[in-house]
Amino acid sequence: MTAPQHLIITGPEDILGYVPHSLGYWPSRSLVAMTMQGKRLGATLRVDLPVSGSSCEREDFARTVAGYLLADDDADGTLLMFFTNDGWAEEWPEESGPGDVGRPLLADLETALGLAGMPVRDAWYVGDEYWRNAYCADAGCCPLPGRPVAEIRDSRLNAEMVFLGSSVGAPPGAAPVEDHIGPAAQDPAVEAAEGRWAGELVSRRTSRAQFDRVLDAWERVLAADPGAELPTEVAGFLRACLCVPSWRDAVLVMVAAGRAAAALGAEEFGIFSSRASPPAAGPALSGPGLPDLSLAGLSAPAGQPETDAAGGRADQGTSRRRDAVPVPGYGEVLLGLSPSVPDWNTMRRLEEVMLQLSSRGPGEARAAALTAKGWIEWCRGRGSFAHASLSQALEAFPGYRLADLLSEVVRRGTICGWASRREAAWQKFGTDAA
Repeated sequence: MTAPQHLIITGPEDILGYVPHSLGYWPSRSLVAMTMQGKRLGATLRVDLPVSGSSCEREDFARTVAGYLLADDDADGTLLMFFTNDGWAEEWPEESGPGDVGRPLLADLETALGLAGMPVRDAWYVGDEYWRNAYCADAGCCPLPGRPVAEIRDSRLNAEMVFLGSSVGAPPGAAPVEDHIGPAAQDPAVEAAEGRWAGELVSRRTSRAQFDRVLDAWERVLAADPGAELPTEVAGFLRACLCVPSWRDAVLVMVAAGRAAAALGAEEFGIFSSRASPPAAGPALSGPGLPDLSLAGLSAPAGQPETDAAGGRADQGTSRRRDAVPVPGYGEVLLGLSPSVPDWNTMRRLEEVMLQLSSRGPGEARAAALTAKGWIEWCRGRGSFAHASLSQALEAFPGYRLADLLSEVVRRGTICGWASRREAAWQKFGTDAA
């Protein structure tokens, strides 16, 4: 994630105070690296510190960090922050023991980042109680064990972050992940509705008409009042839809890249069959702030022809290019390679809906909803939150395939294409549009 443009940095306390707001939590046993573009802050990267102090592991770690930061094409410098209590608070060790930070790791990072064209401009150690500059040995300005962490928490920039509505929560895994995802509550009415719809839709999984009606339903829900609770029948219908992998994937692609990409990608996968059962008549979407309409059996407004999902006449077919605009494939969208900028606002709204659905019952639908949230977090560049959500998905439904695949992507440290580019990256403190 990139830093907002309007923040003014006046000292190291401001830089260090920005980090927890950028990540959403106060890191520990972590290296946080921030790129610099002239005098402007660039991207933020957090990685776990190496477990051992071996020279081989340190060098590999330094090269990996430099490789990640190379995604910022405009970077010409780096700031490093070691969030740990090990190896610095009481003395300056000449050599590190196992798990210590010390000078050797900093030296390896200086070498790797210098070779990458992003030399280290400054570095700090931050512990639970004290912080200090990594290069300052002057007891006058950098007394042992360091300056109180309260200076960071009380910094001007930290106050500005709070004013902007930012908050610092618990680290992922230490508590329910952001937005308070807890255990699924038993909701017999929703579970019953989900079961009814699962039986109704099982013979229609390959129906193009039903596919269109499913996307109609999700579009209406995403356009509704974000503060409204989903009615029981609607929640059951959406949870049943999430248990159909091709529909689940189409929803993810649609919110990021548009309906045309969702429809054309599904066609290319060959999921549609002319022998599928006719589409089901869906639940009425009603309740506070929600329009009254039939979801799965939605008809086009009066005076408008029935259209396919890509916006053309239903009997005209589709093509990879429509009006000379390339339509991305599922793989390109799910990896954040296309479109150039995703629809961050709609992705945020989808996350809110998935949070509701994940809490309305257990099983595969909960796993699908948590996996969708994990994917959105990964797209934002928040690997720790993605990992926490995906882990919960696998607890809800062990072996859930998409959660397994995304967990491996996160474990390998793969960065989403959007998160690696300033012009496309999610902006936590802005309008949520990159």
